[in-house]
Amino acid sequence: PPGFVESSCPSRIFWMKLNKLLLQGKFFQLEINDPYTGPVLLNEKLASRCGYVLSEDVWGNPVFRASVLGCHVTNEADELFSLTVNIKVSSFSSMRAAVTYTYPMYCSYSSWASREIVCEENYMEVSVRTDVPAVSNDYTVAWMSALPETQNVAYQLWQLMFVSPSGRKTITVSDAAKLGYSFNNTLSRVYLRAPYHNNESDVSVVSGVNMNMVTSTSMYRQRWLLLLIDTTVSCPVDGISFTDTTLTWTVPSVIPTLVVQESTFLSKNIFMGVDGRVIANLEEKNYLLENNETHIRITVPIGAEGGLLKSSVSGGVYGVIYSIDLFLEHTWTDADWQTTKYTVIKSITTPFMPQIPTIINNTLPEDRLFNVAFGHFLPDVSLVAITIGNVPFTLREAQHHGFKIYETPFSNRTKGFILEVSFDDPYILKEYVNRNETKYTLLINYTISVGPEMTLYYHSAEVECVIADIELPEARGYCDEENMYLAIPTFGLHQYWNLYLGNKLLNRHVALTNGYLAATNSTHLILQIPLFAVGVIYEEVSFQKIKARFDVALRKVRTMETLQMFSVSCSFNSSAFIICHPDGAITVSAQMKTVPAIDMSKTKLRDSSCKPREYSEGHAFFKFHVTTCGTSVRFEGDHIIYENEISYEKETLPGQSTPTITRDPDYRLTVLCYYRAKETLVLGASISDPSTSPPFGSGTMVPRSNIAVYRRIRQALNVVSRVSKDESFVEFYKPNMPILRQPVEPVFLEVELKDENPSVELCLENCWVTSSLDFNSTPRWNIIVDG
Repeated sequence: PPGFVESSCPSRIFWMKLNKLLLQGKFFQLEINDPYTGPVLLNEKLASRCGYVLSEDVWGNPVFRASVLGCHVTNEADELFSLTVNIKVSSFSSMRAAVTYTYPMYCSYSSWASREIVCEENYMEVSVRTDVPAVSNDYTVAWMSALPETQNVAYQLWQLMFVSPSGRKTITVSDAAKLGYSFNNTLSRVYLRAPYHNNESDVSVVSGVNMNMVTSTSMYRQRWLLLLIDTTVSCPVDGISFTDTTLTWTVPSVIPTLVVQESTFLSKNIFMGVDGRVIANLEEKNYLLENNETHIRITVPIGAEGGLLKSSVSGGVYGVIYSIDLFLEHTWTDADWQTTKYTVIKSITTPFMPQIPTIINNTLPEDRLFNVAFGHFLPDVSLVAITIGNVPFTLREAQHHGFKIYETPFSNRTKGFILEVSFDDPYILKEYVNRNETKYTLLINYTISVGPEMTLYYHSAEVECVIADIELPEARGYCDEENMYLAIPTFGLHQYWNLYLGNKLLNRHVALTNGYLAATNSTHLILQIPLFAVGVIYEEVSFQKIKARFDVALRKVRTMETLQMFSVSCSFNSSAFIICHPDGAITVSAQMKTVPAIDMSKTKLRDSSCKPREYSEGHAFFKFHVTTCGTSVRFEGDHIIYENEISYEKETLPGQSTPTITRDPDYRLTVLCYYRAKETLVLGASISDPSTSPPFGSGTMVPRSNIAVYRRIRQALNVVSRVSKDESFVEFYKPNMPILRQPVEPVFLEVELKDENPSVELCLENCWVTSSLDFNSTPRWNIIVDG
């Protein structure tokens, strides 16, 4: 069929190529049509002996090459050559029902060199002219060593003498054929064809290249003639090296076994070719041909035109392999052989070269669209499936879902696959990060088909994009006469952020426990905070004015990082209050309405030196610390309670020798401050960070008088007290005798009322110890509190 066969005659070789596209799914065989005996099936043994090569080019097209001196070639005067090949094609491996295509090839070749050597993939061939002059007189000694063998050369029969490390061997041509050699002569030439690495060969290193060499002499004797022809042949078996970007092929310039007189060696022409064609313009193809006194070096970039770069998978890793069919033709002269034409055909394939695919992130945040390029791949790679997150999609399913997938060309004849996915796709992972940013994550797993074998390769990638697309809420604060209010937008609450009061999550339970009111509408959370609620910060407290602030922290849900503080601050007018500060300070604004009115300047705390800071008629303002002014402390449940008392300056009645204790004062006001026992009380602090301060204590003022319109009449009482040495109350300490007690040791106190009035009762409410006889002196230590 048209286009099925293509042939040419580079140098002196039949070169035939079959089109693999017309052989897809079919089997083929080649037969060599012998003009005398008919078709001969081509096999490996026949090929190396007869000068045939059957292989594939880098694209997978079957290639057949044959020397013009091959076994079944018709030779006309060493100038015209013809060979007919039968191509048998069948749909069955048994080759039954095969169709045979007969293809004749013709080559003309007349410009023979004195010696021509061909180094093929599976054989070495040397041909020399038979009119070569006799042995040079200067080198008679070397040739004379062969004379003893020549005495036994058969009459009118060619024989071969091989020289190898194991010695010399002389055999007939027919015996040589049994060893895989092929020897014959044409009208004007003698040729020897030898396989690589046979018993008669040797390997030597020339300019760093291993050379396979067969040293032989072809001998023929007639009555008056002894013809000795040097048919030594030497071919390179390696010389290939690779880098990440190039391959290099090295062949020795001068091969000692082929050039006896190296001083007369002169290189004439060097050509290189690819796939049977000589490359005229090497620079255009980026090939590099170098030669010096020792070697010829051809350097080809990986992926260069003329070769094939194909994809492969090895051990689950994607990579490429580069193959190219090179040949080298070197012509030189020397004193012995005049002209030698040396041709080497080499098919080179690089090792597997891993190529980690790249992910190119072309995402445009403003478009809220992932744009990811996956490459670089050769044309023999195709995308067959994709997984987003953990959900697999065929390409059709992916397109139907809304993903965009398409190919795009890259440089160096490579390609990539573009994937476009919206940020808002349900399979995109979304995570709130930083202050107002969202991190969108696209998890991809690609499935690609590699090469004609359609090997599957998997590659996963993770692409992230962080954009500021979350608006932090802005709170609004306002106040009325008794409360502060904070209105906070509900969008994003509990999804991205939580509200915290100090270190406590401000939920509905905490709000109710602390006396807050929380209400929500469609857009906002409205928090009502009473002036004297837990958590209120009192920035300024004066006689009749309170400047208060309430802070709520906006924190990230996962990391607890504080992003913003929402505060509402207001000033309030208040004439009666008690504030228990976190540093232990207590401020009290007390009203005392009695009849008759009390001189507020004479009011005091338990320590009579603690007077009001400011006062007016019926109104006094105190500020003191829990460790001063006679403040007592006790524990009750999970609270610490500090207590003091505001009272009117007592008027005492004169006594005989001891102080006289009066009845209840006209007015007493008990001040209580409650602190949680597990909270930290910052004593002596002057400035505290509102975000880290513990909640304030709560305070109450308990009036202890009847607030009657009648003043009570003062009456002196006769009271005697003693301290017992133990709980038996039998033995007592003497008056004015020092008593030593540890703070945790009990004191056994006996108080007796010496009054016979049946309407009088003794109740011990507050008892303390002072360092002097003045019971108003300080410091003092409480013994009984609120008895």
